[in-house]
Amino acid sequence: MGRSRRTIPEELLLLALDPTTGTTAQPQSLDLGLAGAQLVELALAGRIAPDGDRIAVVVPRPTGDPTLDCALELLRRRGAPVRAVHWIGGPRLGLRQTYLSHLERCGMVHAVAGQMCGVLPTTRYQATDTAISREIRTRLDSAIRTGVPPDPRTAALAALAHAVGLGKHLYPGNEGRSSRSRLRDLIRHDPMGGLVAHAVMDVQNGVAAQPRRSPAAPAGRGGAPEPARGVPMQPRHGSMARAVAH
Repeated sequence: MGRSRRTIPEELLLLALDPTTGTTAQPQSLDLGLAGAQLVELALAGRIAPDGDRIAVVVPRPTGDPTLDCALELLRRRGAPVRAVHWIGGPRLGLRQTYLSHLERCGMVHAVAGQMCGVLPTTRYQATDTAISREIRTRLDSAIRTGVPPDPRTAALAALAHAVGLGKHLYPGNEGRSSRSRLRDLIRHDPMGGLVAHAVMDVQNGVAAQPRRSPAAPAGRGGAPEPARGVPMQPRHGSMARAVAH
Protein backbone atom coordinates (compact mmCIF):
# COMPACT_ATOMS: atom_id res chain seq x y z
CA MET A 1 0.00 0.00 0.00
CA GLY A 2 1.68 3.16 -1.14
CA ARG A 3 1.70 6.49 0.62
CA SER A 4 0.54 8.46 -2.42
CA ARG A 5 -3.00 8.23 -1.06
CA ARG A 6 -4.15 9.53 2.30
CA THR A 7 -5.80 6.91 4.45
CA ILE A 8 -9.37 7.21 5.68
CA PRO A 9 -8.27 7.61 9.34
CA GLU A 10 -6.06 10.53 8.29
CA GLU A 11 -8.88 12.15 6.32
CA LEU A 12 -11.39 11.67 9.12
CA LEU A 13 -9.01 13.35 11.56
CA LEU A 14 -8.37 16.26 9.18
CA LEU A 15 -12.12 16.73 8.81
CA ALA A 16 -12.48 16.86 12.59
CA LEU A 17 -9.73 19.45 13.11
CA ASP A 18 -11.08 22.94 13.66
CA PRO A 19 -8.97 25.30 11.53
CA THR A 20 -9.49 28.18 13.96
CA THR A 21 -8.94 26.57 17.35
CA GLY A 22 -6.70 23.66 16.38
CA THR A 23 -8.83 21.25 18.41
CA THR A 24 -10.73 18.16 17.30
CA ALA A 25 -14.51 18.04 17.22
CA GLN A 26 -16.23 15.12 18.98
CA PRO A 27 -12.97 13.80 20.50
CA GLN A 28 -14.44 10.81 22.35
CA SER A 29 -16.47 9.47 19.44
CA LEU A 30 -13.61 10.35 17.07
CA ASP A 31 -11.43 7.78 18.86
CA LEU A 32 -14.02 5.13 17.95
CA GLY A 33 -14.26 6.47 14.42
CA LEU A 34 -10.52 6.19 13.88
CA ALA A 35 -10.57 2.54 14.95
CA GLY A 36 -13.44 1.97 12.53
CA ALA A 37 -11.67 3.87 9.77
CA GLN A 38 -8.71 1.52 10.11
CA LEU A 39 -11.03 -1.41 9.42
CA VAL A 40 -12.39 0.27 6.29
CA GLU A 41 -8.90 1.08 5.05
CA LEU A 42 -7.76 -2.51 5.62
CA ALA A 43 -10.83 -3.76 3.76
CA LEU A 44 -10.12 -1.46 0.81
CA ALA A 45 -6.56 -2.81 0.81
CA GLY A 46 -7.94 -6.35 0.55
CA ARG A 47 -6.60 -7.45 3.96
CA ILE A 48 -9.89 -8.01 5.77
CA ALA A 49 -13.51 -8.63 4.77
CA PRO A 50 -16.89 -8.57 6.52
CA ASP A 51 -18.28 -11.91 7.70
CA GLY A 52 -21.78 -11.13 8.84
CA ASP A 53 -21.31 -8.64 11.66
CA ARG A 54 -17.73 -9.81 12.12
CA ILE A 55 -14.40 -8.91 10.57
CA ALA A 56 -12.20 -11.65 9.11
CA VAL A 57 -8.57 -11.40 8.04
CA VAL A 58 -8.28 -12.72 4.48
CA VAL A 59 -4.74 -11.59 3.57
CA PRO A 60 -2.39 -11.10 6.55
CA ARG A 61 0.34 -9.51 4.41
CA PRO A 62 1.42 -6.08 5.78
CA THR A 63 0.25 -2.96 3.98
CA GLY A 64 3.39 -0.92 4.63
CA ASP A 65 1.53 1.50 6.91
CA PRO A 66 2.80 0.84 10.47
CA THR A 67 -0.39 1.89 12.25
CA LEU A 68 -2.65 -0.13 9.97
CA ASP A 69 -0.32 -3.10 10.14
CA CYS A 70 -0.46 -3.03 13.94
CA ALA A 71 -4.27 -3.27 13.74
CA LEU A 72 -4.03 -6.03 11.13
CA GLU A 73 -1.66 -8.05 13.31
CA LEU A 74 -3.94 -7.70 16.32
CA LEU A 75 -6.86 -8.93 14.23
CA ARG A 76 -4.79 -11.84 12.94
CA ARG A 77 -3.85 -12.87 16.46
CA ARG A 78 -7.50 -13.21 17.37
CA GLY A 79 -7.48 -16.39 15.24
CA ALA A 80 -11.18 -16.06 14.39
CA PRO A 81 -13.43 -13.33 13.00
CA VAL A 82 -14.20 -10.66 15.58
CA ARG A 83 -17.40 -8.66 15.86
CA ALA A 84 -16.85 -5.15 14.52
CA VAL A 85 -18.60 -3.62 17.51
CA HIS A 86 -16.28 -5.42 19.93
CA TRP A 87 -13.19 -4.40 18.00
CA ILE A 88 -14.21 -0.74 17.82
CA GLY A 89 -15.32 -0.70 21.46
CA GLY A 90 -12.02 -2.14 22.68
CA PRO A 91 -9.27 -0.01 24.25
CA ARG A 92 -7.62 2.33 21.75
CA LEU A 93 -5.51 4.42 24.10
CA GLY A 94 -3.50 6.99 22.15
CA LEU A 95 -4.85 6.24 18.66
CA ARG A 96 -5.86 9.83 18.00
CA GLN A 97 -2.52 11.12 19.21
CA THR A 98 -0.75 8.53 17.04
CA TYR A 99 -2.47 9.89 13.95
CA LEU A 100 -1.93 13.52 14.95
CA SER A 101 1.78 12.83 15.37
CA HIS A 102 1.82 11.06 12.02
CA LEU A 103 0.16 14.02 10.30
CA GLU A 104 2.73 16.28 11.93
CA ARG A 105 5.61 14.15 10.61
CA CYS A 106 4.05 14.27 7.16
CA GLY A 107 3.89 18.06 7.33
CA MET A 108 0.09 18.24 7.15
CA VAL A 109 -0.30 19.77 10.64
CA HIS A 110 1.98 21.47 13.13
CA ALA A 111 1.75 21.33 16.91
CA VAL A 112 1.18 24.49 18.96
CA ALA A 113 1.95 24.26 22.68
CA GLY A 114 -0.25 26.12 25.14
CA GLN A 115 -1.81 26.00 28.59
CA MET A 116 -5.29 25.42 29.94
CA CYS A 117 -6.32 27.78 32.75
CA GLY A 118 -2.73 29.02 32.73
CA VAL A 119 -1.51 25.78 34.33
CA LEU A 120 -2.19 22.57 32.42
CA PRO A 121 -0.05 22.06 29.31
CA THR A 122 -2.01 21.49 26.11
CA THR A 123 -1.19 20.87 22.48
CA ARG A 124 -3.26 22.08 19.57
CA TYR A 125 -2.79 21.20 15.94
CA GLN A 126 -3.08 23.58 13.01
CA ALA A 127 -3.30 22.43 9.41
CA THR A 128 -0.25 23.52 7.43
CA ASP A 129 -1.92 23.02 4.05
CA THR A 130 -5.60 23.96 4.15
CA ALA A 131 -5.93 22.90 0.51
CA ILE A 132 -5.83 19.26 1.63
CA SER A 133 -8.73 19.74 4.04
CA ARG A 134 -10.64 21.70 1.40
CA GLU A 135 -10.19 18.87 -1.11
CA ILE A 136 -11.55 16.33 1.37
CA ARG A 137 -14.47 18.58 2.21
CA THR A 138 -15.17 19.23 -1.47
CA ARG A 139 -15.53 15.50 -2.09
CA LEU A 140 -18.12 15.23 0.66
CA ASP A 141 -19.95 18.35 -0.50
CA SER A 142 -20.08 17.02 -4.06
CA ALA A 143 -21.49 13.68 -2.96
CA ILE A 144 -24.10 15.44 -0.83
CA ARG A 145 -25.20 18.06 -3.34
CA THR A 146 -25.05 16.21 -6.66
CA GLY A 147 -26.67 12.98 -5.58
CA VAL A 148 -24.12 11.06 -7.67
CA PRO A 149 -23.04 7.85 -5.86
CA PRO A 150 -19.58 8.55 -4.42
CA ASP A 151 -16.54 6.33 -4.71
CA PRO A 152 -16.12 3.77 -1.91
CA ARG A 153 -13.54 5.86 -0.04
CA THR A 154 -15.72 8.96 0.03
CA ALA A 155 -18.81 6.91 0.93
CA ALA A 156 -16.97 5.30 3.85
CA LEU A 157 -15.59 8.65 5.00
CA ALA A 158 -19.10 10.12 4.92
CA ALA A 159 -20.50 7.17 6.90
CA LEU A 160 -17.83 7.57 9.57
CA ALA A 161 -18.21 11.35 9.71
CA HIS A 162 -21.91 10.86 10.37
CA ALA A 163 -21.30 8.09 12.90
CA VAL A 164 -18.96 10.15 15.07
CA GLY A 165 -21.21 13.20 14.96
CA LEU A 166 -19.22 15.47 12.65
CA GLY A 167 -22.35 16.48 10.74
CA LYS A 168 -23.05 19.46 13.00
CA HIS A 169 -19.39 20.45 12.84
CA LEU A 170 -19.29 20.34 9.04
CA TYR A 171 -22.83 21.59 8.33
CA PRO A 172 -23.95 23.61 11.36
CA GLY A 173 -27.27 25.24 12.16
CA ASN A 174 -30.69 24.98 10.58
CA GLU A 175 -29.25 25.78 7.19
CA GLY A 176 -27.11 22.66 7.39
CA ARG A 177 -29.95 20.33 8.32
CA SER A 178 -30.57 19.00 4.81
CA SER A 179 -26.84 18.48 4.25
CA ARG A 180 -26.58 16.54 7.51
CA SER A 181 -29.48 14.37 6.42
CA ARG A 182 -27.86 13.63 3.06
CA LEU A 183 -24.53 12.95 4.78
CA ARG A 184 -26.33 10.31 6.83
CA ASP A 185 -27.89 8.81 3.71
CA LEU A 186 -24.47 8.28 2.09
CA ILE A 187 -23.97 5.43 4.55
CA ARG A 188 -25.78 3.10 2.15
CA HIS A 189 -23.19 3.41 -0.63
CA ASP A 190 -20.46 1.29 0.96
CA PRO A 191 -21.32 -1.97 2.78
CA MET A 192 -18.11 -2.08 4.80
CA GLY A 193 -18.36 1.60 5.69
CA GLY A 194 -21.98 1.04 6.71
CA LEU A 195 -21.10 -1.95 8.88
CA VAL A 196 -18.34 -0.04 10.65
CA ALA A 197 -20.37 3.16 11.03
CA HIS A 198 -23.25 1.26 12.62
CA ALA A 199 -20.79 -0.46 14.94
CA VAL A 200 -19.40 2.93 16.00
CA MET A 201 -22.91 4.18 16.77
CA ASP A 202 -23.80 0.96 18.59
CA VAL A 203 -20.80 1.35 20.90
CA GLN A 204 -21.80 4.94 21.69
CA ASN A 205 -25.43 3.98 22.27
CA GLY A 206 -24.47 1.15 24.62
CA VAL A 207 -25.98 -1.64 22.54
CA ALA A 208 -22.74 -3.46 21.71
CA ALA A 209 -23.90 -6.63 23.43
CA GLN A 210 -26.72 -7.17 20.97
CA PRO A 211 -25.83 -8.69 17.55
CA ARG A 212 -26.94 -6.70 14.54
CA ARG A 213 -29.43 -8.67 12.45
CA SER A 214 -28.34 -7.36 9.06
CA PRO A 215 -24.93 -5.71 9.45
CA ALA A 216 -24.19 -5.17 5.78
CA ALA A 217 -27.68 -4.07 4.81
CA PRO A 218 -28.77 -0.45 5.36
CA ALA A 219 -31.74 0.01 7.64
CA GLY A 220 -34.87 1.92 6.84
CA ARG A 221 -36.17 3.37 3.61
CA GLY A 222 -33.56 4.57 1.18
CA GLY A 223 -30.83 2.84 3.15
CA ALA A 224 -30.61 5.48 5.90
CA PRO A 225 -29.82 4.30 9.43
CA GLU A 226 -32.48 4.53 12.09
CA PRO A 227 -32.95 8.11 13.35
CA ALA A 228 -32.24 6.98 16.93
CA ARG A 229 -28.70 6.15 15.88
CA GLY A 230 -28.08 9.34 14.02
CA VAL A 231 -26.39 11.24 16.81
CA PRO A 232 -23.82 9.92 19.28
CA MET A 233 -25.40 9.66 22.74
CA GLN A 234 -22.70 8.57 25.12
CA PRO A 235 -18.94 9.12 25.19
CA ARG A 236 -16.89 5.99 25.65
CA HIS A 237 -15.49 5.52 29.14
CA GLY A 238 -11.77 5.17 29.47
CA SER A 239 -10.87 7.33 26.49
CA MET A 240 -7.25 8.18 25.91
CA ALA A 241 -5.60 9.84 28.85
CA ARG A 242 -3.66 12.36 26.82
CA ALA A 243 -6.51 13.69 24.73
CA VAL A 244 -5.95 16.81 22.72
CA ALA A 245 -7.38 19.79 24.57
CA HIS A 246 -10.59 21.14 23.19
